[in-house]
Amino acid sequence: MENKKSRKLRIDFGCVKVTSMNMNDKGKKAQKPSRDEAQKAREKPEINELLEGAQKNSPKGPGEKLEDERERPFPSQKALEKEISEYLAKKYGGRVKVISQMVFPGQAKPEETDGTSTSKKTNSVINFNLKPKDLEAYLDEYVVRQDEAKAILATKICTHFNKISYMHKKGKHRHPVGNIKNNIILIGPTGVGKTYIIKLIAAKLGVPFVKGDATKFSETGYVGADVEDLIRDLVKEADGDIERAQYGIVYIDEIDKIASSEGFRGPDVSRAGVQRALLKPLEETEVDLKTPHDPISQLEAIEHFRKTGKRMKKTINTKNILFIVSGAFNGLSEIIKKRLSKQGIGFGADIDLKDEEYWLKKVKPQDLVEFGFENEFIGRLPVIAVLEELTENDLFEILKNPKSPVIVSKKQDFKAYGIDLKFEEDALRLLAQKAYQEKTGARALVSVIERALLPFEKALPSTDVDFLVVTKRLVEDPERELKRLLDNPYAQERIKRYEALIQEEKEEIIKGLSLKKLPSWKDQGISLNEMRKELIAHLCLREDLTVEEASSNVLFWIQQIKSYETSFLNRCDIEITFDDPAIDKILEACKFDPASLYTHCERLISILEYGLTLIREKTGQNQFNIPKDAVENPELFINRLIRICYESEN
Repeated sequence: MENKKSRKLRIDFGCVKVTSMNMNDKGKKAQKPSRDEAQKAREKPEINELLEGAQKNSPKGPGEKLEDERERPFPSQKALEKEISEYLAKKYGGRVKVISQMVFPGQAKPEETDGTSTSKKTNSVINFNLKPKDLEAYLDEYVVRQDEAKAILATKICTHFNKISYMHKKGKHRHPVGNIKNNIILIGPTGVGKTYIIKLIAAKLGVPFVKGDATKFSETGYVGADVEDLIRDLVKEADGDIERAQYGIVYIDEIDKIASSEGFRGPDVSRAGVQRALLKPLEETEVDLKTPHDPISQLEAIEHFRKTGKRMKKTINTKNILFIVSGAFNGLSEIIKKRLSKQGIGFGADIDLKDEEYWLKKVKPQDLVEFGFENEFIGRLPVIAVLEELTENDLFEILKNPKSPVIVSKKQDFKAYGIDLKFEEDALRLLAQKAYQEKTGARALVSVIERALLPFEKALPSTDVDFLVVTKRLVEDPERELKRLLDNPYAQERIKRYEALIQEEKEEIIKGLSLKKLPSWKDQGISLNEMRKELIAHLCLREDLTVEEASSNVLFWIQQIKSYETSFLNRCDIEITFDDPAIDKILEACKFDPASLYTHCERLISILEYGLTLIREKTGQNQFNIPKDAVENPELFINRLIRICYESEN
């Protein structure tokens, strides 16, 4: 007796797998299905449709046996996804999509490599096309002041990556001998945002980024961290993708600490030695990713040699890696002042009237050499940018910026307990004043905010309080204000202040919204009206989302509503179009319950399907505009259309 056959379809979303089997228990091909089995298959329409589709696309006739799986040409991943998507769209409408990240057999063969590089991947850096003004505008959204430094960084970094893209298109033969990179040296006091700016740039570009402190390194061959470890960390940051890591950014802070000591004798392995160790990576060299002190890489090398009989050598080239170094450079202004005072006659009369910032902006490579750096080292850092010391008003502007990580982070601390944190402007000014007195730049902002809010962060999670307004009085005397709050948590004054701040924030968000700042909306031709702006602002405040996240959610909902137009056409062969007021009416349901969008749309479509099908049968009309009143009362809308249809017929 023949063993029981099976025909199985499995779809895993996120990774699409389709398995089609018609085999007996022993693994042999089954014979033609019996009449009873064929009847059972016809009773399952989904499977039956797929079987029919498979037969149509088969290279042989419907009744013939399929070729052996190894001989039969396997469909491409794209073709397979398309076929499944068409079937699902026909049955469920445009709401269902198939997304696959799976590589099917025969599509891509793993590269045979000797270990010198990972498999090649499409690198976004190669197609880099960001302009300096665009990057500068992005930095302006986050960084207060530092206009000159932002302009230099945006220009030279964009040029660096655009040049890589250009040379990649031209081919390796166009690369000049002695390639010069736009490596950058940043000069500025602590807390002015040097590290923050570089992190922002790396995040915007989407390139691997690593940071290290120059004081932790020693010359190669001595005890201490090796400067080449930074390059290896870059590969780890790129998830082992050497190709991608070759276009990363290495940032070295406290570079001024490795300037040579004056009058020092003997091997200066932690200063001049580190400068010498950095010379080759700053220009171009091959860095071996396998190190003697890394047991994992050693085991990998042994295993590779055992299997292939060849030594494995993984290296990364630093030709396209951008190096940025920074430091406070205390005492550099005196060197510059001394040089300039010798150059000008009568110049020394007002020399003491200039502040340190003035002198630092006149820095030249020769001043850095006198400071204690090697000529060869400074020669590999051709771009110099000076950052200005922050004033009290600058610190206030940092706190007032809605994208300030200082305020955003503290709001998230309280949000973790279900407490909404708001700051009044007077409180921010007082916090900036206290931070400025500490003379550590923006770093002091975190400490003064912690001192003011720590008592509330400890006490409020154990109460029913769900919001906190930070006022000037609270910053001046936190303990007293905490006692007042706990004695009367629902004081009307507190509630009014909280509601006023929410409205103020909402208006600020709406004011900053435009299609120019939402490129995905513009590309898809979706309009941005006041109702949609208000919904985006509402989501930002209610769900603690960024403007980008909230606008993306609203855009997705609009796309879901529009997908019902395609679904309706597939199901009823009737073309419907929701106008903007109708879409906005449906979006109102998402304000407090996004899941209700599907409930509203399904109910609306079911009513429209019955009525519009009837009208098409009577009049032949197969195109309808769906206005706002159809969403508000679909039954009344359909009844009116049917009545008009019969009246016109009579």
